[in-house]
Amino acid sequence: MSAGRAVGLLLGVAADAALGDPRRRHPVAGFGKIAQTAETLLHRDHRAAGVLHVGVLVGGTAIAGVLVERAARRSPVLEAAATALTTWAVLGGASLADEGTAMGRLLDAGDLDGARGRLAHLCGREAAHLDGQGLARATVESIAENTSDAVVAPLVWGAVAGIPGLLAYRAANTLDAMVGHRSPRYLRFGWAAARFDDALNLAPARLAALLTTACAPVVGGSAGGAWRTWRRDAAAHPSPNAGQIEAAFAGALQIRLGGRTVYGHTTEERPIMGEGRTADAGDVRRGVELSRVIGSVTGVLAATAALLRGRR
Repeated sequence: MSAGRAVGLLLGVAADAALGDPRRRHPVAGFGKIAQTAETLLHRDHRAAGVLHVGVLVGGTAIAGVLVERAARRSPVLEAAATALTTWAVLGGASLADEGTAMGRLLDAGDLDGARGRLAHLCGREAAHLDGQGLARATVESIAENTSDAVVAPLVWGAVAGIPGLLAYRAANTLDAMVGHRSPRYLRFGWAAARFDDALNLAPARLAALLTTACAPVVGGSAGGAWRTWRRDAAAHPSPNAGQIEAAFAGALQIRLGGRTVYGHTTEERPIMGEGRTADAGDVRRGVELSRVIGSVTGVLAATAALLRGRR
C-alpha cells in the first residue's frame, strides 16, 4: 500500500507538469456541475443549509474515494495507477504556471487590457481599474495562494489519506471557491464551505510558507526575507491561510504585497506585507518559477511521507 501510494503521488505530479489539466471532461468541472445542482436544491439563507451542502458533497466524494482505493489495493501497480490519475486530476500546478506565464508576457508587452481580461483566470478580483503594478501584484498574490491551495494542500492530504484525501480536499476547496465568499447570497449559506476549507488548509498553508522560505534561493530570492516577512506579516492578513504564503512570497521576492483589493461584492483594505518595491512583470515570472519549485519539492516530500506512513 505505501509504495503504491508514494509512486502514484510522484507520477501524478509528473503528469500534471507534463500534461496540465485534462482537456475534456475534467472531473473537477463535473463535480462543479453536481455542486450547482445540489445548491439549487439545498440553498437557504442560513448556515445549517450550508453545512448540509458541504456534508453531502464532500462526504459523498470521500466515500467514492474510499471505494476506489479499496478496489485499487488489489495490487501495488493498480494502486499506483489510481493514485496517479487522481493526483493528476486534482492538482492545479501546471495550469497555474501557464496562467502566470501568460500574465507575465502580457504585462511585459504593455498589453494592460489583455492582462485585465486574463486576470479572471486566476482570481475573482475587479481588474478594470488596475494598472500594470496592480495587475502584477494581484497575479503574484494569486500564484502564491494557489500554490498552497492547488498544489501543496492536495499533496499533503494525498500523503495522509490517499485517494479519499485527494478527492475530499479538492471537493472542499472547490466548494469554497464556488460559495465560500461574502456576497449576499452566500454570506450564511457559504459559511460552512469557507470554514471547512480553512480548517483543511491550516497545516498545508504553513508548510507552503516554510517551503517558500527554503526554495526562495533557487529562483534568486531571499530565504531570510521570506522567513522574516512570513513571521511578521502573515497574521495581519484577513485569511488565516492565504496570508501565510503570500507573506512568504513577498519576502522571498523582496517586494510589497497587500493593500486595497476590490472584488465584485466587497472591497478589502489589506495590510502591506513585505518591504521594498512594488511587484512588476519580472516578479510574476519569478513567482511562477518559485511555485514550480515548491510543487516539485512537495511532491517528493508527500511521496516520502506516504512511504514512511505505510511502513509504520
